[in-house]
Amino acid sequence: MVFFATSFINIPQHILPFPSTASSHWGSHTATRVDVRHCNIHFKLEASRKTKLEDTLLDAQKVIELEPSFHVGYHLKHTALHGAQYHSEAIEASHMMLTKLGSAPGMQIRKLREKHVSPSKAEGVIQKSIDVQLYTAPLRLLNTTTGRLCDRGAQISAFKTSTEYHELLLSIMTHPDLPNERIAEAVATYFRYVTLSHRWGENEPLLHDIQNKIVYKLKAAGGLVKLQSFCKLARHSGFHWAWVDTCCIDQNNSVELQKSLNSTFTWYRHSALTVVYLSDVPPSSKSGALAKSAWNTRGWTVPEFLAPKVIRFYQQDWTPYLDDHSPNHKESVEIMDELEDATGIDARALVGFQPGMRDAREKLQWASTRVTTVPEDIAYSLFGIFGIQQPILYGENSQNALGRLLEEIVARSGDITALDWVGQPSEFNSCLPANIFSYAAPPCALPYLSEDQIQTAVSSLRYTVAVDQASQLYDRLDNMSAPRFANCRLRLPCIVFPVTEVRWRPGPAQETSFTYGVKADGLDDLLVITEEKLIQFSQLRPTRRTFLLVLPWDRRLLELPDFADDAESLEGWSEPESAGESPGEEESVDSESHSRALRLIVRLGQRFGAFLLAQQRGGEYKRIASDHDIIAQVKDVTFIGSMMNVKTLEIL
Repeated sequence: MVFFATSFINIPQHILPFPSTASSHWGSHTATRVDVRHCNIHFKLEASRKTKLEDTLLDAQKVIELEPSFHVGYHLKHTALHGAQYHSEAIEASHMMLTKLGSAPGMQIRKLREKHVSPSKAEGVIQKSIDVQLYTAPLRLLNTTTGRLCDRGAQISAFKTSTEYHELLLSIMTHPDLPNERIAEAVATYFRYVTLSHRWGENEPLLHDIQNKIVYKLKAAGGLVKLQSFCKLARHSGFHWAWVDTCCIDQNNSVELQKSLNSTFTWYRHSALTVVYLSDVPPSSKSGALAKSAWNTRGWTVPEFLAPKVIRFYQQDWTPYLDDHSPNHKESVEIMDELEDATGIDARALVGFQPGMRDAREKLQWASTRVTTVPEDIAYSLFGIFGIQQPILYGENSQNALGRLLEEIVARSGDITALDWVGQPSEFNSCLPANIFSYAAPPCALPYLSEDQIQTAVSSLRYTVAVDQASQLYDRLDNMSAPRFANCRLRLPCIVFPVTEVRWRPGPAQETSFTYGVKADGLDDLLVITEEKLIQFSQLRPTRRTFLLVLPWDRRLLELPDFADDAESLEGWSEPESAGESPGEEESVDSESHSRALRLIVRLGQRFGAFLLAQQRGGEYKRIASDHDIIAQVKDVTFIGSMMNVKTLEIL
């Protein structure tokens, strides 16, 4: 029987029953009687299974010989091999079956043919899912089984030789209506990967140190110990792939480095798990050790713990932090509360962070105390947090890198809160800070007006303010363009208050800073503390140089509705039939318009953070940086003329 099988259907040797000598493998003269009995039972069951498979294959071969053009024999062969999980042989048998079905006549045969998919078509369906899955995956990944670094081609090749691939291929071939979601899920499960968040140490392995080598066989020293431990942890957690920033990026390839740094946030975002390794947190540490870790001071770790949806913290010996073995530490209230206290980031943002421009000033504050080895990285590490991509230009200096980031934030969002800082001005643009530390202090906190307070103020203004003039100011501000950057120049819409006097005043820290009393048309007198030495002047001793105090225009003061919310509320809405607006309706519209204008006047009458600008020879302006927020207030809100000087200024 064995001779017949191997002669006619070429059954692989691993399919045939064990030879009689196999019993020597299962036991020896030193084995216990229980072990021998167990092994004999195992051998008999395995031999029985193999014999049944062989008999089925022989039956299939006989059918094929009797009628070579008929599909039934190949169908039997495919079914037997598939059931025994000999996938390659089953796929070959299925392909032959489809070939026979394709040439067979009859309606029933054609219907049977439609119930199967050819291997090539099934492979194409899977390839589409692979392309989608790998689009957001790192370019290189470590195979946790083999310990080898794999590029995209090697990752796909590993999948196509896997049991998972063959099982999926067979499922598609025999189930043409298999939902795409099931296929995508199977592909995604195989290509799940784990990312590492850590503080770089000495002798970290780079790409050339591990390329074409087996990580597990390299001498365990320095950063290789961490790399090997991480790969083993990922493998034991059931993942085929792992990614580490030290060795999975070709640092010498500028094109790859550019793509990788712009994609890092996305890669962490789509990882199945991010492992945070706290190399300076000893085993069995108590709560509070995470907050003290050096990992918590680094710039790149901010996106690395915000981006992932699943994260686990590990101590120095690779045991879970606080002995928390739960699958996701973002669901641990204790750990998230500690991280919130350490970072100043609300726990809700830590768990459900969404990238984008919203709350730009707050996000800049998160990064304000972080440090990076390479100065430009403090800006590059924030690209993903704001959802932007920009050129990576190492050597441009940190001010230029941060300037390009802030320029993009203001230009794309129109949000001017990024201009709210105290410290040294940037060489990139004087309205931007020289370094990220300038955002460490909370933004300028101004008094909050309740709705009752606003309504009371509006009622009093109705009898003291020229409402038509207030409406005119409202319309002018409503039509102001958004702030725009171009070639390091900021076009900033402002309400302008010309400075009429600057006088030096005695003040603290006179060796490093100067204190000036400043007067401006329409504003209360105020003090400015700055490291710059200003020209003193007054109306009696004027200067040819123009100085301005300005309120940077913020459209939020208009209290306009969120149009996205409006779109949702308009679903199912239809315009009522009307022959035209009645006089009463016109009066109502005018009343609402006047009310909006007066509400704006009330808000403009509150204290605000002002910029002090000095005109340059070319007519542009530069911001005079101050050591403290410059808080200004309109003298008399009933005199609207003092606020009608609305301009867009060009600031260098």
